[in-house]
Amino acid sequence: IWAATTGDTTQGSFGYNILVFIILFATLLFANFAEAIAEARGKAQADSLRKTREETPAKLCVGNKIETVSSSQLKKGDIFICEAGDTIPSDGEIIEGLASIDESAITGESAPVIREAGGDKSSVTGGTKVLSDQIKVKVTTEPGESFLDKMIALVEGASRQKTPNEIALTILLAGFTLVFVVVCGTLKPFADYSNTTITIAAFISLFVCLIPTTIGGLLSAIGIAGMDRALSANVITKSGKAVETAGDIDTLLLDKTGTITIGNRKATQFYPVSGIDEHSFVQACLLSSLSDDTPEGKSIVELGREKGVRVHDLNTSGSKMIKFTAETKCSGVDLANGTRIRKGAFDAIRKMSEAAGNKYPKEVADLVQKITSNGGTPLVVSQDDFIIGVIELQDIIKPGIQERFERLRKMGVKTVMVTGDNPLTAKYIAEKAGVDDYIAEAKPEDKMNYIRKEQENGKLVAMMGDGTNDAPALNFANVGLSMGSGTSVAKDASDITLLDDSFASIAAAVMWGRSLYRNIQRFVLFQLTINFAAIIVVFVGSIFGTEMPLTVVQILWVNIIMDTFAALAMASLPPNPAVMNEPPRPKDEFIITPAMARTIFTCGTIFVGVLLGMLFYWRATTGAPNLEQLTVFFSVFVFLQFWNMFNAKGFEACHSVLHDLRGSRTFFLVLLLIAVGQVLIVEFGGPVFRTTPLTWVQWLEVIGYTSLIAILGDVVRSIRRRIRPRPGCR
Repeated sequence: IWAATTGDTTQGSFGYNILVFIILFATLLFANFAEAIAEARGKAQADSLRKTREETPAKLCVGNKIETVSSSQLKKGDIFICEAGDTIPSDGEIIEGLASIDESAITGESAPVIREAGGDKSSVTGGTKVLSDQIKVKVTTEPGESFLDKMIALVEGASRQKTPNEIALTILLAGFTLVFVVVCGTLKPFADYSNTTITIAAFISLFVCLIPTTIGGLLSAIGIAGMDRALSANVITKSGKAVETAGDIDTLLLDKTGTITIGNRKATQFYPVSGIDEHSFVQACLLSSLSDDTPEGKSIVELGREKGVRVHDLNTSGSKMIKFTAETKCSGVDLANGTRIRKGAFDAIRKMSEAAGNKYPKEVADLVQKITSNGGTPLVVSQDDFIIGVIELQDIIKPGIQERFERLRKMGVKTVMVTGDNPLTAKYIAEKAGVDDYIAEAKPEDKMNYIRKEQENGKLVAMMGDGTNDAPALNFANVGLSMGSGTSVAKDASDITLLDDSFASIAAAVMWGRSLYRNIQRFVLFQLTINFAAIIVVFVGSIFGTEMPLTVVQILWVNIIMDTFAALAMASLPPNPAVMNEPPRPKDEFIITPAMARTIFTCGTIFVGVLLGMLFYWRATTGAPNLEQLTVFFSVFVFLQFWNMFNAKGFEACHSVLHDLRGSRTFFLVLLLIAVGQVLIVEFGGPVFRTTPLTWVQWLEVIGYTSLIAILGDVVRSIRRRIRPRPGCR
């Protein structure tokens, strides 16, 4: 504006300053939009919970009539009716009837429970589902105090802790910003002393480009790329930080149902009582399950098939199927010949048998106790009111789960099973699955408290769940993991969704997290090496009265390479499975390791020596560098960055930088763009970039001599790998 209104060109022309402004503004937008895109999540999980609350219909009793209203309109004292298939609209007490209730939304357990009027099992919770019969319920909570409302409050009140990487980067950026502010601030007096002109635009460009404040925003760009690559492994992530943090987790909480176990209880064994033929008992079990459409009933038929008994071989003509009800707690069949077969809860069948004057066999009582202590569910079978055996149902542990837990243990990850089962059952399943700890009879608050306790001890916690009841814990944990088949509320509350519901995908998420952290280190190493060289070259050049060796526009092009292109290149590097074999990274480890510091200092010193050597040689032999020499200097500076990307790629790698060329295609494409862009700028940039075309011999010399930095770097790393092999490399 000053140049346009006054015509003063001492600080550069109007067009020149506009160009600088546009490039700087684009750099700022890139950094900030990358951060915004990567981290934008909002409160979708709370909105999903509200939607569940508002859209659940309630059959409200008004006098002798029933009106259908939204659950959000229910008040304390209202009475509503629920039938089989209905979702209970609000918390309340059953005042009439009994029913089988699916409470998996609260407990995460697939096994239904019986709720009936009177006694201590009359309360029901909004969001659960009636599976059988009909109940009349009185609302016991005021609006805003129900289970779903508490869940919303927990979700909205949860706040995440900063990850070690965020803290380390904050300290890093603060330290380097202070150093570079001092350096840039001292350029003016030194430039005046040596009669070197540095425009305001040049100072602003140096300040923006050399101070590595864009690292924080550009790391999110690396995270976004990691999110896209993780999708190929059936892992959807909502933020780059979630992927990064997944590589650092210390504790992993997992829902038992659907994660550690298959989810639906399955029949695993038939136990006929003494004197009962096994084949006849299996036939009776199958006959009693013909009207049972539950996964448990189907598993009994499947187990019978394995025992050689098929449904189509059974004579069911003229039979009457007896469906399960919450009142009888059993199901069965009345055959045409008058035989009555029942299957159900042991207490229900026991009462039925004893009411008919039959004894409850001690053998059966012992079997029931044994099955229960082993984490199973016993179903007792009777024929004409005589107990003839027991069916064992178990929540089957997924195959290979023990080996995966052992792998996580070797990686330093503590596994915790979360279940609504009683402590005895939880302990049995935890020991059988091989987890390190368990939370029995878990409620949403229990999970939150466990996560908070671990975080207070300096641990990073991941929570894996698939139910609505898991939403607060998923949101509160450092990393929330949900199943692709989970509820929409759970998926909204989580950071990462495993599309294939596979536990193996957790290991993939950890591998991506550790690889992402390595790529971040490579990006920081690359940028700080260039910053180190650039600031010293500009500073020393101004002290000795050398004309600004790099113009503002050239510095901005260098900044684009340092930031945008470098972030894209490092983000594209594929994950290395070897990181899974490495010991866990210490949580207090600074993001710049001693190895990184040595590399930054060594390469930066070489760059400074080469660049300042060129300037001082030309000054000593020809006086001030001419346009052609400054063009060569600019090209050498850029191609030193070009080849230094190979050094960054090879940092902490198990192989040569040329390894896995196919998986690094994007990396090499970015390098090609840099090389082509530099050639075009030099050949056609003219006065805007202060360049003049170079001959093909000069180009070969520039590219050939600067490539030595990559060749020597790869040779040194190869020798170091042979002398001191890195953990995890084979």
